[in-house]
Amino acid sequence: MTKRALISVSDKAGIIDFASQLKKLGWDIISTGGTKKALDEAGLETSAIDDVTGFPEMMDGRVKTLHPKIHGGLLARRDLDSHQEAAKENNIEMIDLVVVNLYPFKETILKLDVTYADAVENIDIGGPSMLRSAAKNHASVTVVVDPADYVVVLDELADAGETTYATRQRLAAKVFRHTAAYDALIAEYFTAQVGEAKPEKLTLTYDLKQPMRYGENPQQDADFYQKAIPTDYSIASAKQLNGKELSFNNIRDADAAIRIIRDFKDRPTVVALKHMNPCGIGQADDIETAWDNAYAADPVSIFGGIVVLNREVDAATAEKMHPIFLEIIIAPSYSEEALAILTNKKKNLRILELPFDAQDASEVEAEYTGVVGGLLVQNQDVVKESPADWQVVTDRQPTEQEAIAMAFAWKAIKYVKSNGILVANDRMTLGVGSGQTNRVGAVKIAIEAAKDRLYGAVLASDAFFPFADNIEEIAAAGIKAIIQPGGSVRDQESIDAANKHGMTMIFTGVRHFRH
Repeated sequence: MTKRALISVSDKAGIIDFASQLKKLGWDIISTGGTKKALDEAGLETSAIDDVTGFPEMMDGRVKTLHPKIHGGLLARRDLDSHQEAAKENNIEMIDLVVVNLYPFKETILKLDVTYADAVENIDIGGPSMLRSAAKNHASVTVVVDPADYVVVLDELADAGETTYATRQRLAAKVFRHTAAYDALIAEYFTAQVGEAKPEKLTLTYDLKQPMRYGENPQQDADFYQKAIPTDYSIASAKQLNGKELSFNNIRDADAAIRIIRDFKDRPTVVALKHMNPCGIGQADDIETAWDNAYAADPVSIFGGIVVLNREVDAATAEKMHPIFLEIIIAPSYSEEALAILTNKKKNLRILELPFDAQDASEVEAEYTGVVGGLLVQNQDVVKESPADWQVVTDRQPTEQEAIAMAFAWKAIKYVKSNGILVANDRMTLGVGSGQTNRVGAVKIAIEAAKDRLYGAVLASDAFFPFADNIEEIAAAGIKAIIQPGGSVRDQESIDAANKHGMTMIFTGVRHFRH
């Protein structure tokens, strides 16, 4: 009995060659719409869907494959006499191969001028239905949704006249992943359209971006996935200009770095990062001096770190970075001279280019944190803050330089793992105490790192001080200005201690825990 294939594809890459080989192997082809037209024009004889169903395509193509003579031919079990008898009684012929890919819903909603009506019209109904029917009956039916699988299917058909069960099972699994992702994208679009903030079902879909050699440690398997609708300002979308493939830890560190730099749009800024904590942040009127400040902040910790710059990297800055061992450099652009300098004898240095003008759009993306058996979802900590809303709670008011330094330190402390303390002046960080189990310990670490550079320095804390002993420690170091959220039941004790030592202290009213 002649085998029959049903072919209806939106992506026509490789389909002419595939169908030609099927015809050479003696297969009959059923097709529809634009696919049939393309095959006919290539000189390949095909049957139209309405010739099979005896029912015309209608409603602008919305109704054409949703018919028992199609789905009966896909779903009928070959090993059950009752199924075969029912098919014979109703003039249903078997369909042994389905090649379908779907209306371009993703491509449609990515268009800048897309309308709601366009999006709705590009929701495929018949395609997913045929794919699911064929995949369900993979014991007998081969289903292909990915042009990358054309070769293996043709090879097996040419070799044995049929595909192996293992191949059919693998292709069926791919189909269900494909249709699930397709539906997830539609669900995400409609959920956004109706403004549903807390849907009862969370539907996410990501595409494999990069299989990784290993994860956080060599014994951990890992892969890197990218959102189906890519975020432009993302490590997943970065253009890599040089260097080795990014590792798991590289990606996490680089992601932390590009989040930090978003808060420093107003001035040329350089962030140096190590183990997802900033080890140096420098600002200036030009990017070269900003690099000088970031490097001077902690010239030891920057070794083997990640650097992100928010202005084009010029030759002078590149000359200063080149001698330092860095894992990754990230910037919006590089001059031709700078790129030549950075890549000279540095084949492993990872150099990434990102569209910094897409930073604001990246801030609306939710954050997902995996826990055993669950997923935590939250919006990013991108609250807009203004010094005008802060409260000076001490008798002493900050100097102009201290006010500038505290505003800078407050932006920087947001990205230090809690308990987090940061010492800075008005142009650079001086000491960072991160990830401590008590705040006094974080204070001591930050002050020790900043020693001999404390004149005019200020201190920022990501959360309130629970006891006045923190203030005593800070005062003993000679620091005269503190910025913190406030909100402790013992706030007055901290205020009294600051007043005793002639210090200024600002409450922002906003906490920035980072676990």
